[in-house]
Amino acid sequence: MIAWLAVCASLGGGSVLVAWLTGVAPPVPEFPAHPLAWEAAGWARQPWTLWTSAWVHTSLGNLGGNLLAMAGLGVAGAALGARRPAAIALLVAWPVSTLALLAWPEVTHYSGLGGPIHAAAAVLGVHLAARPAFKPFSPLLFAALGLKLLAERAWTQPVAFDPSWGFNVVYGAHLTGAVAGAACGALAVLFSRGRHTHAL
Repeated sequence: MIAWLAVCASLGGGSVLVAWLTGVAPPVPEFPAHPLAWEAAGWARQPWTLWTSAWVHTSLGNLGGNLLAMAGLGVAGAALGARRPAAIALLVAWPVSTLALLAWPEVTHYSGLGGPIHAAAAVLGVHLAARPAFKPFSPLLFAALGLKLLAERAWTQPVAFDPSWGFNVVYGAHLTGAVAGAACGALAVLFSRGRHTHAL
């Protein structure tokens, strides 16, 4: 539980720290992107942005909403017994979900907690499926996640303007986050079971 909370706290705490140090502002085309944000054209020269981009937000509302979502997933995971394997899965899915945005040429840059939030939800869903006591909750979580992704249709519009936020939302990051989270979560479960079987 502590490991899960630590990863969630690093995502949320890093976002607060970056906002405090650099402020929040919508991206302006004629100015350079935030140095911690991910850019498709230059990420190989700045590989740390696969992680740090999650901490960069474009408005206080966006930051606040993402912090609430991440805090909720952190508390829920701790309450449902998410342990080190789930935490490692989220830690790996964090940069993988950003790197997977290269699948869409339309996504030229990315920042925010959208990807990690969806990754955390998917990891938690896999974690619940692997625990008999909580297994009935897994389909409910994945159904809610699936309905959200279906509504966003990231495979047809990876980036779209959202009037409620007032800026372009990278829906592709929600999809890559969910897929990366589910894959990493499943691998973590398989690895944990393999170690347990070997120990026996």
